[in-house]
Amino acid sequence: MLSETRTREPFAALVRALLNQQLSGKAAATIHGRVLALVGGIEGLTPAALSALDPALLRQAGVSRPKISYLKDLSSHVLDGRLDLHGLEHLSDDEVVTAITAVKGFGRWSAEMFLMFRLNRPDIFPVADLGIVKGVQKLFGMKKRPKPSTMERLAKPWRPYRSVAAWYLWRLHD
Repeated sequence: MLSETRTREPFAALVRALLNQQLSGKAAATIHGRVLALVGGIEGLTPAALSALDPALLRQAGVSRPKISYLKDLSSHVLDGRLDLHGLEHLSDDEVVTAITAVKGFGRWSAEMFLMFRLNRPDIFPVADLGIVKGVQKLFGMKKRPKPSTMERLAKPWRPYRSVAAWYLWRLHD
């Protein structure tokens, strides 16, 4: 998710997070680039523009049918005010997770990526992220993948900068 959306519009960051779900970085980047081309670039990636796109064009760009419905739901939530993207920065981490996960297709992982990469929150530790899981496994020499509760316990000494620890764990896994 490290990209031009890191410091730009929150809508673009959420679109990128959704497109990154369950895909390799390269595949997600390709699809993201195609979606941006459909709307005229990063500046054209707005809820109204995405909502107006023909789903067939998104399918041709490589977006799955479920993700198309999630993108449309995200656009709808933003357009009708159910999701105030610019107000998110004033909320607590838990409130941001609650607001984002109210949108179909957005789970805790997407909200945590938004917290880390768009809102630059320092103490996010995404225990469901496979790269983080594998990084913890490697760092601590574990034979089996650690459970979330184990990861939370091991990450306690890294508070209040677990986001930084997560970045290092991703690199360790790579």
